[in-house]
Amino acid sequence: MSGELLVGVGVGPGDPELLTVKGVRVLQQADVVVVPAMEGSSRGRAERTVLEYVSAERIRRLTFALNERHDSARRERAWDAAGKTVVDAFENGARTVAFATIGDPNIYSTFTYLAETVLGFRPDVEIATVPGITAMQELAAGSGTVLCEGDESLVLLPVTGDLAALHSAVEQFDNVVVYKGGARVGPVLDVLRSAGRIDGAVYGSHVGLPDQDIRPATAVDEATSPYLTTILVPQAKTGRGRRLPSRDEKRSTNGSSQM
Repeated sequence: MSGELLVGVGVGPGDPELLTVKGVRVLQQADVVVVPAMEGSSRGRAERTVLEYVSAERIRRLTFALNERHDSARRERAWDAAGKTVVDAFENGARTVAFATIGDPNIYSTFTYLAETVLGFRPDVEIATVPGITAMQELAAGSGTVLCEGDESLVLLPVTGDLAALHSAVEQFDNVVVYKGGARVGPVLDVLRSAGRIDGAVYGSHVGLPDQDIRPATAVDEATSPYLTTILVPQAKTGRGRRLPSRDEKRSTNGSSQM
């Protein structure tokens, strides 16, 4: 092994207090900390979280074509450039490079692509990850939703394209979590209504941030919402195991009704 380490650190959904103790230690001990960014954008959620624990001069932005859906060549060029930035850090003496990613580095994260790219340039680099708290966990905590218990099933799926998988999921699984549903929040809620699962479902956007919006899915009438919108669809329950008291029960953020 080369002794060089690239580690993906999950920094949670956006609240700096949800970064794990291990995550903070790894970020602070790394020689270089890199964060994802879109071209021409301001600081992203991961960078803002990291800045609570790491000085700005130790942070480098990796520009990804995160919003590119059609130009595969542009995406590949962006990945190559990001990978070369990490390789340059190693060639300039860094032993540990930490990549900060929102949520968890093994769940719908850009870290996987970055690690594969770096290994293509530098096969001896060691790869590791530090788990992070996910948006679905923070939304469950904020709304008092029990994600699963006993022998119940839980499925997580993105809805960036066809909704056939969602139709199937709400019919087959006890508890369903929808990610990346902002652009299609209307059709997603229509699926839940038609399946008789809208009651008890929870909507959350900007979860973990000061302007978070957490409310019952039945109270949502927007046609679109932020890309990283999360929707929890728990199984209907009676008796023990029902919804917990909500942490945000009496909190109101920017006029949004809260759970």
